[in-house]
Amino acid sequence: MRSCHPDLPRLWLVSDARTDRVFEAAIRRLPRGSGVIFRHYHLPPPERAARFARVQRLCRRHGHLAVLAGSARQARRAGAMAAYGAPTQLARGPALVRLVTAHSLAEIAAAGRARADAILLSPVFPTHSHPGARLLGGLRFRLLAAHSPVPIIALGGMNPRTAKRIGGFAWAAIDGLTSSRA
Repeated sequence: MRSCHPDLPRLWLVSDARTDRVFEAAIRRLPRGSGVIFRHYHLPPPERAARFARVQRLCRRHGHLAVLAGSARQARRAGAMAAYGAPTQLARGPALVRLVTAHSLAEIAAAGRARADAILLSPVFPTHSHPGARLLGGLRFRLLAAHSPVPIIALGGMNPRTAKRIGGFAWAAIDGLTSSRA
């Protein structure tokens, strides 16, 4: 069972339309060296590109890794050092850090074939992003993670309290890092 690669952050903030208005404030509160996954799918392409450029500058000032959701080519064109998405999006393209999503053993295998550097495995616990989704729970999460060829990052219902329940894994959150209690 591998936690996160030593060169990758152990804490990740993921953007979401629901948390858009507090996103930059949440970035400022993150510990130095965290990761920020910029999705912002709700914005039109020109606005999304401009917003990502602002987020990248903020991340650089705070020592965070800014990751763009999309293909490796899109991430490279935007000046990102990493891309986030499905294995099919990231299997080709320029060399850069690739973060891939997975929900099952088959998807973990697909992420390995797509040259993923880390996998966001979800949903671990109940989450506002995917209400009613089939949850992994702590035990199944750890069992799936043990079969991963690359480091695993827990996602789904994660916050400082639930992160303790899964052990020494890196973790990512939307609500768990954007609320005033985070």
